[in-house]
Amino acid sequence: MIFRRKKSSGLADTLTELEQGAAARDGERTERAFAAAVNALQAAGDAECVAAGPRLAALLPQFPPVGPRSVLATAAGFCVERGADAGACAGPILADVRDELAAALRFAAAWRATGADELPEPDEELIDEALLARLGGDQYEALRLARAWCTIEQWQAPALAVLCRSTEVRRRHRAELLPLCRELEVLGRHDLKCLSYALAVLDDEPVVVLHRPTGTGYQVRIGGIGDNFQLHTLLAHLLIGGGHLPGTAPSADSVRLATDPAPADGTRSGIVATGSFTLLAPDGGRIWNEGLPDDIPEVDGHRLLVLDDPQYPHGWNADRFFPLLPGRAELVRVLPADETRDWFARTTA
Repeated sequence: MIFRRKKSSGLADTLTELEQGAAARDGERTERAFAAAVNALQAAGDAECVAAGPRLAALLPQFPPVGPRSVLATAAGFCVERGADAGACAGPILADVRDELAAALRFAAAWRATGADELPEPDEELIDEALLARLGGDQYEALRLARAWCTIEQWQAPALAVLCRSTEVRRRHRAELLPLCRELEVLGRHDLKCLSYALAVLDDEPVVVLHRPTGTGYQVRIGGIGDNFQLHTLLAHLLIGGGHLPGTAPSADSVRLATDPAPADGTRSGIVATGSFTLLAPDGGRIWNEGLPDDIPEVDGHRLLVLDDPQYPHGWNADRFFPLLPGRAELVRVLPADETRDWFARTTA
């Protein structure tokens, strides 16, 4: 939970006051109403949160970038956790996530332009006049970039609240946000793994799967899978458990943890899934269990995955990466021998 719950409320009235203060551009009134709204939110019931989420999200464009916008987004995300419509809240939240990622990248470019060898730690306490002067240019813009650099991780919680609850939200925002997120991650100063993984989730994605030891091929459709540990379990369940490949199928418990529509409670189950394959790219490179289905390369417009025998015994905790996302893998068809040979001809694995 993003906020703790209390027993009393008054959320609708405080939101009206906040909306009016923001519309009038009355800073003091808005600040007072914002504090009151956050306090009321902690005491609100689920029905109040359902109504409040879209109203809070709609206020985001009216808050300045150097203000408490991430707190407002977090409040909207909390309402989504309590039942507010993720689709209705996602637009303003993820528009700001996009802007904050872009601003953090501009900060890095401006900082490096000063000749610095290393990027600074993302710590708001380091923002002072000397740091802003070093960035040069307009002081307000320098502050805006510095705050984005230091606070971008605060946007993960509200972003995940909407991304993990809506396939349509992920589809709509993935292409715009994922490259920015990965570009910032590469700089090595922020932990954005959860955000990048959520943005990289594939939904209703066709994959051609080739099993090298038996020379067989399959067309599979996957969705909602948070990492390749989960993918590995589901492919073994589908192909070994379905009688298409030899081997030991995953346990019923590990499959349930990967696919159960009910959200996992976030605690570790202690159930271990056992590896059945080595996952390979068409060129023979490893696709690691720690990676993502999005790592599977495309060949001639199709994602192409090669399965080989496991190189060594290995297992992992069967709990899924995103408790809210049940994974899906369905066998669309078994490929005929000639089509399978054509796909194998496109590999060097």
